[in-house]
Amino acid sequence: MAQYELSVTRLIDAPVDVVWRVFTEQTNEWFCPKPWRAEVQWDLRAGGRSNTVMYGPDGEEQHLEGVILEAVPGKRVVFTDAFKGDWEPAGPFMIGFFEFEAEGDKTRYTGRARHWTQEAYDQHKAMGFEPGWGAVADQLAALAEGARAEA
Repeated sequence: MAQYELSVTRLIDAPVDVVWRVFTEQTNEWFCPKPWRAEVQWDLRAGGRSNTVMYGPDGEEQHLEGVILEAVPGKRVVFTDAFKGDWEPAGPFMIGFFEFEAEGDKTRYTGRARHWTQEAYDQHKAMGFEPGWGAVADQLAALAEGARAEA
């Protein structure tokens, strides 16, 4: 699987509890690169539903449905689009990871996407994984660092 994995990482100048709070409570604000916006509904528990709609500046809509595989508060969330609600099979594209690790009073954030095939990996890379997930990481970092400054 590692051969079909894409990832981004950021060191966020805020403790894990602040980053996690922003991650879970302000998801719609960081989830997709601007000028796109997102409406995210996650049931953050193993087996919980993941339903996201991303809206583009020209009226585009992208619907993403999946299942949460693992949710460990302050540590990581693992999800997949291989299933829809009620375990309905879907054409699998990836398994996604959002991971958080304390480094002193900062947080190492990593977003990863594992793909089943070289074709899916290449497609995600060509779609702009690095700049897209990088922008998401930067938006999460800015919100968390702002929240830390307010505390």
